[in-house]
Amino acid sequence: MSLIVKICGLARPEPLEAALSGGADMVGFVFFEKSPRHLGLDQARRLSEQVRGRAEKVALVVDADDARIAAIVGALAPDWLQLHGAEPPERVATLRKTFGLPILKALGIAERADFLPVPAYERVADRLLFDAKPPKDAVLPGGNGLSFDWTLLQEGARHLAKKDWMLSGGLDPQNVAAAIRLTGAPGVDVSSGVETAKGQKCVEKILAFIAAARAAA
Repeated sequence: MSLIVKICGLARPEPLEAALSGGADMVGFVFFEKSPRHLGLDQARRLSEQVRGRAEKVALVVDADDARIAAIVGALAPDWLQLHGAEPPERVATLRKTFGLPILKALGIAERADFLPVPAYERVADRLLFDAKPPKDAVLPGGNGLSFDWTLLQEGARHLAKKDWMLSGGLDPQNVAAAIRLTGAPGVDVSSGVETAKGQKCVEKILAFIAAARAAA
């Protein structure tokens, strides 16, 4: 299977077009009001049209209720739901059944013990996303530009043969190749690493990230 590249936190047509033309497999849209990358429903409708089947659309939510997710699904028509909060496995299973969409579940990693929930989430999610665990005082659960000790995945990934997984957290055009070589990640996800400021995606960085990831794979 070829490497999966996901560009997340897109909110404007120009960076989205760069991700699409550059060959991203997945494009992510954030629906979390505390995030500088938060997308309104009207914006989501417009950007959804721009994608037009050129990549898989991912709706990122954080501990959202069913009504909120239903509104997002109606606007974006996503191919995936990304759960980036503290959703327990039971909630993941319920959302997968309710909305009939595959689930990408993010898990924060800082130490080896953070892999302990993996088997429970493997049973209910379609793909796992290993992200850096945010600091205790962080407002955002992800997109903080932080990485974790990738060598943890060299051991942790041995337990993930049954499910696809992706690497996130602190990736950028300069380090993504090294991260792929070290971890053997079958997929990579970037947001802040292709920005000039929080929420401000850079076309050149998006293209450079995709090119570097493809070259490493």
